[in-house]
Amino acid sequence: MHIPPPASEEYAPFYADYIQRATIRGDAAAALPLQIDEMKTALGRLSDSQARFRNGPGEWSIKEIVSHLIDSERVFSYRLLRISRRDKTPLPGFEQEDFVRESGADELPLDDLLGEFQYLRLANMIAIKNLSEESLSQVGSASGAAVSARALVYMMVGHVEHHMASLREKYLPFIP
Repeated sequence: MHIPPPASEEYAPFYADYIQRATIRGDAAAALPLQIDEMKTALGRLSDSQARFRNGPGEWSIKEIVSHLIDSERVFSYRLLRISRRDKTPLPGFEQEDFVRESGADELPLDDLLGEFQYLRLANMIAIKNLSEESLSQVGSASGAAVSARALVYMMVGHVEHHMASLREKYLPFIP
């Protein structure tokens, strides 16, 4: 299944980086399963202690980043469900700092976090595969801006790309 990239009017400017990152990957639908393996390869070798590493004061730990990816995957998939089903109810944003703080991620096993992301992503891949072109083209509202179902798929991919790039550049090279 190939999902064409969304037009710029299908998402808020804030998400342009995520859309661009997903577009660089080529086919966003094909990137969805690859990101599971990429995350496990990059992070699966870390101990729980290493996964608590922060690249500076006030920064999230690696576990907190994975937890944030889990939360965002859930939020994006919920928005995708509602919008693809022609629900025109404006969907609220979420405060990521609050979500990370309340997650307790540093006390959870890294393997559990990686597994949770994998299961969520696998479920989302099935849901996305079963969407029609018409469903993917539906536009709704989230965080006060228009967004299409198709754009949400690209956001899922681009969001993970964004954080994996940060982990590779600012975290993993500096883990003791």
